[in-house]
Amino acid sequence: MDLLLDGVAMQTKLISTEIFLTKQPETRAIMNWVKQEHFMASASLHGGALVANYPWDGTRDTSKRYYGCPDDKTFRHMASVYSQSHYNMSLSKEFEGGITNGAFWYPIYGGMQDWNYIHGGCFELTLEISDTKWPKAVELPIIWEHNRMSMLNLLASLIKSGVHGRIFAADTGRPIPGSVMIKGIDSKVRASRAFGDYHRIIVPGEKYEVMASMEGFRPKSTHIVLEQEAVSLDFILEPDRADGQMKLLYNDDNGCPCGNSKMFHVQEAHLWLYLLVVCVLLTLYLVFKRKGASKLLTYKYSPRRPVAV
Repeated sequence: MDLLLDGVAMQTKLISTEIFLTKQPETRAIMNWVKQEHFMASASLHGGALVANYPWDGTRDTSKRYYGCPDDKTFRHMASVYSQSHYNMSLSKEFEGGITNGAFWYPIYGGMQDWNYIHGGCFELTLEISDTKWPKAVELPIIWEHNRMSMLNLLASLIKSGVHGRIFAADTGRPIPGSVMIKGIDSKVRASRAFGDYHRIIVPGEKYEVMASMEGFRPKSTHIVLEQEAVSLDFILEPDRADGQMKLLYNDDNGCPCGNSKMFHVQEAHLWLYLLVVCVLLTLYLVFKRKGASKLLTYKYSPRRPVAV
């Protein structure tokens, strides 16, 4: 799975989007999974070195040099969190601070790390967690102990930092699958179709201008100061009726299977039906529980009948 796109050379957007049907079934399953679930971040664990690797993994001209992605600063922050929490990764003499840009180390093309970022909006690191390429079974507990705190601290940094929230339509109050961008960073994250929730990883300790947008709505932006804790930020977008009617074209450039508003409303109807069923079942449970308690009390205090022997 290391070469998600089968090693095809990069074309536009660095990674080729060659014909989907030529992929292996396992590769297609991962690609669909990443697109459907909208993961915030991921990591690929490797052996053979001790370093946290981040995008890009290759350059446009296939040369070996530093080649940062739009979220280069965020990726370096994530990699540093992992390296500095590790037993000895940050002490590396080969890699400064225990982190490296993939293209600067050695370029590869068609990798899952770059593909996830481009097509899934998922921030993936390639973590080389042991100098031994094929460690023995007895060595695994030691490797786990050396990497345990790094994994936990990386997860904590993703949850406790960044900007998170939901996007709503002002006229209906319903969540919408809009996009969120940070001024000065040429990348965006998608809000989910069901709940309109988004999660944007950015480096703490700085000021940002955050903008939410969606087809058929007027974009909205606001400024935030991100300290060490995460910021909760909801957006309420006004419909754009410049053409006399609101456009509801829920198209997704990342392959989201919501090509029209009808499918979105069908899924929303399913959600309301699910909530209704849960409420009915809960009500029935409470009713029967109450009846059962009443019978139990009646039996408890009713006089005993004499038994003939």
